[in-house]
Amino acid sequence: MLLLVTLETERERDMETGLVVVKKIRGKSTVTRCFSKYPLKFIVPNKAGPSNIDAVWIYSLTYGGGIVSGDIVSCGLEVGDGCTAVLTTQASTKVYKSVGTKCSEQLLEAKIGSSSLLVVIPDPVTCFSTARYSQKQVFRLMSDSSLVLVDWITGGRHESGEKWDFNLYKSTNHIFLDGDQPLFLDSVLLEQESITSVAERMQGYQVIAMVILVGPKLKEIQHQVQEDVKRMMSKQFYSPFSSLRCNSKTAPSRTKPTLIASCSSFGPKGLGVVVRISAMTTESVYEFLRYHLSSMELLLGMSPYC
Repeated sequence: MLLLVTLETERERDMETGLVVVKKIRGKSTVTRCFSKYPLKFIVPNKAGPSNIDAVWIYSLTYGGGIVSGDIVSCGLEVGDGCTAVLTTQASTKVYKSVGTKCSEQLLEAKIGSSSLLVVIPDPVTCFSTARYSQKQVFRLMSDSSLVLVDWITGGRHESGEKWDFNLYKSTNHIFLDGDQPLFLDSVLLEQESITSVAERMQGYQVIAMVILVGPKLKEIQHQVQEDVKRMMSKQFYSPFSSLRCNSKTAPSRTKPTLIASCSSFGPKGLGVVVRISAMTTESVYEFLRYHLSSMELLLGMSPYC
């Protein structure tokens, strides 16, 4: 059985497109406030996963399955002390063709309480030809909060011949610690230029993704993903001919890796880890995420991207 969002106060309707508040009630993470208005809707299952796992799953979707030119979706999310919440989608977020210079926007501001875990694991954004899209996500953490954030985009509707054919894509992610102390500030901008197109710059890669892991509850996953990426990329790029000076006629031919990943830590005492990915196919990124986030099933009741 599903619990659909209910509208609350006029003040909330005017300020935001949607709001979700999760608090501890009788020892369980519980959605205590939830509302949305067009074009946004939230679906909160009464229970996702085993009953002994304390986690709330929140599904975000838009009417029509996408974002229309000029739409502005602004959402607030508050995860109370000691709670676990998952924010996800049911399918990729489609951004339809722009009308003139109108830009579609999505804004998310999340507060994560002490000893809490927020997992943001959407499907990728897919921008149609000529689309203009900008999103900004702001996360405010306590020193012992934990956050998983996946942010990714595909090149477009490949079956329709669209490959990086949108006009503008911008994604900004800011993470603050203990109020306003900057922990991670990142922005990705893809815009068509007169000299080179986005497709030319992507060199055949059709997906880019970023995975952020922050906080004490994710230390084991952080260590594992760092080791796995290091091993995977060392094997991918290692060549026995690398120490030889060969001309182009004698050097062995090399094909592009289907997936390239890099990994680095950030913040005090390596509090966070960021993984950046470029891939030839969407499925290869899904496989990467399934594998490296599978151990989170113990915290969430279900494995991400299962």
